[in-house]
Amino acid sequence: MNLENKAAALLWIAKFEDLPDPIQLSLKEKADLIEEEGYLLQFEKGKVIVTSKSDIGLLYGTFALLRKIQTREKLEELSEIENPKIQKRLLNHWDNLNRTVERGYAGFSIWNWHRLPRHIDQQYIDYARANASIGINGTSITNVNANALVLTPEYLEKAAALADAFRPYGIKVYLTARFNAPMVLDNLPTADPLDPEVQQWWKDKTREIYTYIPDFGGFLVKADSEGQPGPHNYGRTQADGANMLADAVQPFGGIVMWRAFVYNEHTPTDRIRQAYDEFKPLDGKFRENVIVQVKNGPLDFQPREPFHPLFGAMPETPLMMEFQITKEYLGQDTHWVNLASMWEEVLQSDTYAKGPGSTVSKVLDGSLHDYKLTGIAGVSNIGTDRNWTGHQTAQADWYAFGQLAWNPEQNIEKIAEDWIRMTFSNDTEVINTMKGIMLNSYEILVNYMTPLGLHHIMARSHHWGPGPWVTGGGRDDWTATYYHKANSDSIGFDRTETGSNALAQYAAEWKEIWGDAETIPLEFLLWFHRVLWNKKLSTGNTLWDELAISYQKGVEGARWMQQEWNKLEGLIDPDRFKHIASFLKIQVNEAEWWRDACLLYFGQYSKMPLPEGVEAPKHDLNYYLNFKRNFVPGI
Repeated sequence: MNLENKAAALLWIAKFEDLPDPIQLSLKEKADLIEEEGYLLQFEKGKVIVTSKSDIGLLYGTFALLRKIQTREKLEELSEIENPKIQKRLLNHWDNLNRTVERGYAGFSIWNWHRLPRHIDQQYIDYARANASIGINGTSITNVNANALVLTPEYLEKAAALADAFRPYGIKVYLTARFNAPMVLDNLPTADPLDPEVQQWWKDKTREIYTYIPDFGGFLVKADSEGQPGPHNYGRTQADGANMLADAVQPFGGIVMWRAFVYNEHTPTDRIRQAYDEFKPLDGKFRENVIVQVKNGPLDFQPREPFHPLFGAMPETPLMMEFQITKEYLGQDTHWVNLASMWEEVLQSDTYAKGPGSTVSKVLDGSLHDYKLTGIAGVSNIGTDRNWTGHQTAQADWYAFGQLAWNPEQNIEKIAEDWIRMTFSNDTEVINTMKGIMLNSYEILVNYMTPLGLHHIMARSHHWGPGPWVTGGGRDDWTATYYHKANSDSIGFDRTETGSNALAQYAAEWKEIWGDAETIPLEFLLWFHRVLWNKKLSTGNTLWDELAISYQKGVEGARWMQQEWNKLEGLIDPDRFKHIASFLKIQVNEAEWWRDACLLYFGQYSKMPLPEGVEAPKHDLNYYLNFKRNFVPGI
């Protein structure tokens, strides 16, 4: 028997209905548990069997088998049924039609609109295959700050070509809809969602889209936020806007993903309150094919935020998670930080909506509130860079997102180890060293950027580097000083009942935990409380000393990451070793920049000396205030 025939004799990949009768009989009980996209891996009668009830399930199962081979699992012990816990598992591309990518740090958009639909680049096929290998089944290909042109025949033809390329891999295409597209494209006098002419325009446009893309997934919408048009322009609610589009796609089986990132600088409340205040009263008023897309935290993808209070608060309205895979506020493309650590922290947060154990992950998978529609989205970090993601290790975030989208209860240590094994090596030293770096990297970054609950202290606009001094301009809620409010006495944002009372949006259990400045975990201290510089904390340090020590720990952590990586020279191929080593030099340098700039700035208010062990800044404050770089990518 030649090798090809021997392999065929040892491996069966087939839909369950196509398996031999004796195998079907022995596996029937397990096969009954397989859902539409699920699969069964089984070692049976000397054979490795991959089976499913659908073609896409069979594809997922085949990729799962390849993963087990790559990670050297024992195939003789295979007996695994896998069904995705979340239905809609999407990447959100913030790609513009001119091929720039908002918050993109890995080159230009991979969609070459000028060549489409005439040319299908091999990268599109590779993209679809890579996503299918981790269970992603949808992609929104254009920026949420939407350009109405994408809804014209010129671009629908191009989107259809991408949809055709993705379809064999089980991936549906979604489009972002600019709310005032009827006015932009056809000169309607209004975009009022309750206007019959506007409603008909969207029904006609949707019908046109489905002639190009028969399995079009639906619309993703950003409205009434950061200058984007929306139902507020006409005195209507978010439900009015979402339901108009939902009615248009409903006959074709489409959905509407309506972002909850709605806030207005003219609203006289704490910005992080606004989404909850806007959407909570609308619970149960959305159509069944609407799912509200909520960021992981109530502000904006900060290094650390408490989970968004809407999770657990809308039992009658399906909510989906929006994570940011691209590192807008986390060092962009040159810092190594394992985002799965952040995501796990959010997913396993308890909403207490139905008592203890009501985790965010159970909201997302529908089990807590019996949602009929479930979803999760990740803002893509993919671009035209040779390695797709800029930083070699940022591929791990793309991979981890897919794994957690499939099952938000997965163990992130196992996810990290599998990625290392498949991407770098099965060598024990490589695995343990890289895994150690990955699992510690998130806390290290938080320490050198935003310790103790500080937030939104990045530079203006491009968000690269520190900017705690950012103030003024047209909007207070786009400044750092709005959030930290540092003065000669204290620092922090009071969100208790004596302040903005954003804390009231959380369950009573969290009000008790977070409401007391004496007992709150230090990672959220300045998120919820104003604290005197000289206040003694539970660590025995004053607030100022604890802040300074945290920044120093972050710098030392970045140096430790660099030292750990250097141990792997000779065990990693030279090109990737040098690339990551070079980026780690940048990370250490920028960690020191963060520490020095922030401590100098805040030190002018505290007027307290740096504690022992904290290194003196390399420059004076004026140096950092005037440090500028042009054309920072991603804006």
